[in-house]
Amino acid sequence: KGQPDTYWQRRSREKESGPPEKKMFKKFSKQESVSSFAQVKTSVQRGIRAAICKQYPCLEEGGTIDVLIPKKENVVIAKCEGKVEIVCVNNTPLFFKSRDTPWFPTLKLLHQYPQMMPKLRVDTGAIKFVLSGANIMCPGLTSAGATIHDE
Repeated sequence: KGQPDTYWQRRSREKESGPPEKKMFKKFSKQESVSSFAQVKTSVQRGIRAAICKQYPCLEEGGTIDVLIPKKENVVIAKCEGKVEIVCVNNTPLFFKSRDTPWFPTLKLLHQYPQMMPKLRVDTGAIKFVLSGANIMCPGLTSAGATIHDE
């Protein structure tokens, strides 16, 4: 009775009880999702800061990057399932990326510093569609110099 179940025993129990319920979204948990934590060297930290400043120039202009990722603070990279990396400072996740994608801010960070993203103005009739998840195309922009910046 103290021996672990074999593959075939587990398989027969699954057939009796039915297939396991699959969920559309899986809740993130530190114990299950994070495979390793690694404190980065200062050279790697400078590279991460430079990449983030290149993507979000407003952070560097306002000096916000020094508040978010101080030069003398320990930066930790959490590696997760699916080749996802999360930049953490003081146990707070700030940015994440998957494989060779750019760094994306977490929603909490974006709510704290909304000025880090460029602001665009859309036509009044398009607001409900944009809030529902529609893409914004150049004809929908309505400011005097309505352009989408390459940055």
